[in-house]
Amino acid sequence: MVIETMEPAATRRALRKQDRREAIVDAARESFLEQGYAGTSMSGLLKTLGGSKATLWSYFRSKEELFAAVIEQVSASFRSDLQGILSSAGRLEAGLVAFCRRFLLTIGSPDAIATWRMVVAESGRFPELGRIFYDRAAGFTEATLSAYLARHVTSGELRPEDPRIMAQVLISLCTGRQNRLLWGVDIEEPGTIDLQAARFADIFLRAYGVASTDAPPNP
Repeated sequence: MVIETMEPAATRRALRKQDRREAIVDAARESFLEQGYAGTSMSGLLKTLGGSKATLWSYFRSKEELFAAVIEQVSASFRSDLQGILSSAGRLEAGLVAFCRRFLLTIGSPDAIATWRMVVAESGRFPELGRIFYDRAAGFTEATLSAYLARHVTSGELRPEDPRIMAQVLISLCTGRQNRLLWGVDIEEPGTIDLQAARFADIFLRAYGVASTDAPPNP
């Protein structure tokens, strides 16, 4: 009977702890995006969240660690979708278009634009921001896409070149749109993302795809 009563209590404690952690990350996310990295402090978050410093520090040992948790939260949905898109069977072109479309949607979102502005603006004073952002978001995208492209190099559908360089090229094509959104010169129109995704995939395949004429002749 003791074990039966302890297990639900332990579960409730774990859930409360998880809820508290999510509340901290949510508050930090709002503060980072509105106040910037320099303008966000652990003591300031306590005024919003309540509780003690000891409790806050028991979840996150530093502002850097908290920022990393925010980046993971912001990019969690994209990371999950990306793995699903690139692991599913299908034609190379369809996979590239699906990647570009999802990536464009992600980097064009208000939170992504605000996060990128903050990282660019403050990484000079706080170099750790760029490293954290790359490790938790941009680097994951590059590595996952590189692995996908490497499989298609092996299958003979792409030229035998460095998959990481190819991934960087495709990502760069997509991030050009984010730059225009950052500058405030891009106008969002219905169907724009679908058209751009197809266009970028086509450009990529023109550069790295293996045409039928490149295939070795049948004996």
